[in-house]
Amino acid sequence: MVTYLNQEKSSNKRVKGQKAVFEIENNFRTFNEYMKKDDHALTASMEDYLEMIYRLSANTGFVRIHELSDALSIQPPSATKMVQKLNELGLLKYEKYGYIMLNEKGREIGESLLKRHNIIEALLKILGVSKNTILEETEKVEHTLCEETIICIEKFIDFIKNNPDVAIRYDVFKGNDIVQFPITEFDPPVD
Repeated sequence: MVTYLNQEKSSNKRVKGQKAVFEIENNFRTFNEYMKKDDHALTASMEDYLEMIYRLSANTGFVRIHELSDALSIQPPSATKMVQKLNELGLLKYEKYGYIMLNEKGREIGESLLKRHNIIEALLKILGVSKNTILEETEKVEHTLCEETIICIEKFIDFIKNNPDVAIRYDVFKGNDIVQFPITEFDPPVD
């Protein structure tokens, strides 16, 4: 519906010099407004750190700052600063020049973040995103989707795994000569 400033809603006629006002019934927002997370305090960077700490400490139960900074391609002082913040939030234990160890809450969140990452990556593989860009695209997308959407994606992946003919037909539809199915397992490692 279009209405014009300084006119009654019942009129759809524009008078010279009036600006149109478009009424949109949906409640649209800017990207930044959607990204404001009221439901939890972790930023995208914090999530990246927790996910990587979880990955790196899966076998040993701990990780060191230099291993973390190398894995994230950042400088050790930056890693130290973020680890200290995560320590203050009660997600891990860290003492200067010591080990970084996730506590139970940190492990639960880290495991969930890795699972989310793997689910999105599996979807992008199904869609045929190239190996050259899949990590970057996964990293960009993973911080923007809610848990409900991740669950729906996971169900879709399960559907595709249980119906390989659909994946094959999709690959043919895309024009791929190489069928990308079967999809690799995406479940996170068990502690």
